[in-house]
Amino acid sequence: MVLEKVKKILSEQFDVEEEKITADTSIINDLGADSLDVVDLLMSIEDEFEVEVPDDEIENIKTVEDLVKYIENNQ
Repeated sequence: MVLEKVKKILSEQFDVEEEKITADTSIINDLGADSLDVVDLLMSIEDEFEVEVPDDEIENIKTVEDLVKYIENNQ
């Protein structure tokens, strides 16, 4: 469930088909996110899942799976 919502958000923000996004997808390397994109993404994630991602955690979130695990562990 979390993965599907995250894929939908990523698909909308990066104009990528949801089917092409997997747990192993790198947010920066595969989706081409820069630092502003990451901030926008995290704001969307925080709104959707009502979870806060502290600045010191951002550097640990590299893949879609990292993001999903963070959300699941902090909801």
